[in-house]
Amino acid sequence: MNWLIYLFICLFSPIIPLNYAEYSGFSMISDQGFNDIGYHNPTIKTPTLDKLAAEGVRLENYYVQPICTPSRSQLITGRYQIHTGLQHSIIRPSQPSCLPSHMDTLPERLHEAGYATHMVGKWHLGFYRKACLPTRKGFDSFFGSLTGSVDHYSYESCDGPGVCGYDLHDGEGVAWGQEGKYSTTLFTQRARKILESHDPKSRPLFLLLSLQAVHTPLQTPKSYIYPYRDMANIARRKLAAMVSTVDEAVRNVTYALRKYGYYRNSVIIYSTDNGAQPFTGGSNWPLRGRKGTYWEGGIRGVAFVHSPLLKRRRRVSKDLLHITDWFPTLVGLAGGNISQSQGLDGFDVWPTISEGKDSPRQEILHNIDPLHKPVVQPSVWDTSVQAAIRVGDWKLLTGYPGHGDWVPPQVLPSLPGRWWNLERDILSHNKNSTHKTVWLFNITADPCERQDLADQRADVVQQLLTRLAYYNRTAVPVYFPPDDPRADPNQHGGAWVPWVDEEEDEEGKYNGVYKKSRNSKNKKQKKKKCPLCKLQSFFLKLNTGMMSNRI
Repeated sequence: MNWLIYLFICLFSPIIPLNYAEYSGFSMISDQGFNDIGYHNPTIKTPTLDKLAAEGVRLENYYVQPICTPSRSQLITGRYQIHTGLQHSIIRPSQPSCLPSHMDTLPERLHEAGYATHMVGKWHLGFYRKACLPTRKGFDSFFGSLTGSVDHYSYESCDGPGVCGYDLHDGEGVAWGQEGKYSTTLFTQRARKILESHDPKSRPLFLLLSLQAVHTPLQTPKSYIYPYRDMANIARRKLAAMVSTVDEAVRNVTYALRKYGYYRNSVIIYSTDNGAQPFTGGSNWPLRGRKGTYWEGGIRGVAFVHSPLLKRRRRVSKDLLHITDWFPTLVGLAGGNISQSQGLDGFDVWPTISEGKDSPRQEILHNIDPLHKPVVQPSVWDTSVQAAIRVGDWKLLTGYPGHGDWVPPQVLPSLPGRWWNLERDILSHNKNSTHKTVWLFNITADPCERQDLADQRADVVQQLLTRLAYYNRTAVPVYFPPDDPRADPNQHGGAWVPWVDEEEDEEGKYNGVYKKSRNSKNKKQKKKKCPLCKLQSFFLKLNTGMMSNRI
């Protein structure tokens, strides 16, 4: 999953007391890394974002999930993914999966509070049946893509070789005929149209602008590349240019807020959905890890809040915050009743953001992913299970947290061996590093995760393992069904659309994690006897790596 940034723009109508917002806007960017914004890295030209952040509150201890579907699900539901069944991975286009039907959503609660709710951009929360669509989850309108990796000009999205289709939708229908128009520009135009046509005096407005940028493929109009012409690395140059398109998009939306009378009582939230992928031009430097990992580079998000309603502006917040917190925070700002939403994992953090009060959040469960095996162990916790948790200053990781490289910004034309492997060589020399299943860091003192304290502070390790066990007792089964061949766009006029009838009882059909049959295991054993097995294995791994970059 490349860069995804959600732009929340919340507008509250003047008929509502001024302590409420007339407009709430959330802007989400896909795959924007810690080092991919101007106020962290001056080589990235984001004057609008830098100005909005400087005049508002920069969130420098804010966390998202390492990949896109989990982050989006936690934003929309306010719940950890262990409570939605989405612990394992993204929802792929051909999977019959989506947000649980019984769970309320942020736009539904805002709708009940009197808001008009609109979404523009990337959904990626499932669409196999109409009940999964954004317009069935609380949004009055939707214009954007349903899958996760869409071409920025052709709007083609693929789920493996030959399984490709058109993915641009308006409401619940396919928006044909938009090929050739750049996605960031197209989505910004729709957002401005919504602001122009809505009357802020009649009803408050919530707009979720979820841009496809800066997710791969790395595509942008040539005019945005020119300012970065001195960057030798082509991928880095293109990604930087895509960030600049995002900056311009936010500038245009902010201008529309002022022009159409929303700005005075608005709240603008900007957030990435996960960390960057260095192999496709992104950078999380100096943080460790990348997109798809539970190291800080995968989960510490770029974010800020800009609003005239902030009581203490022009500051940097180091308070612990998480993407699930936006649900209760925005519903509270809207004057809604948060008590109707049972089982929320988020906190109302508006007093923290606006007034600088201490955050009510003291810990974050980053995730527990059983990886197709149950958590059953006589001791406190099975440390082979992939999990991560933050409690106060401490962060614990178990199982396999993902590639733990510190990747410097890509400044050379390609990826040469010596400098690229420098940090890997250092890491590989750490004692027993390849067999470790437990890591402990004091994130406040060591945000780059250089000093593992698991051996020195066994007492803290035990305390955090106990917390993982506590959370795991509340987890629902992982829901990760097999691909459904009926999803193939070739069966639906060439577009990705819902393929299961509402009458068909599909939800919960697989009752947990999909497991391959014994026959497939036997086939795999037979393949090992093939004289070309090593070559096949190489290309299988290569293809898997390439596909993971498209998540």
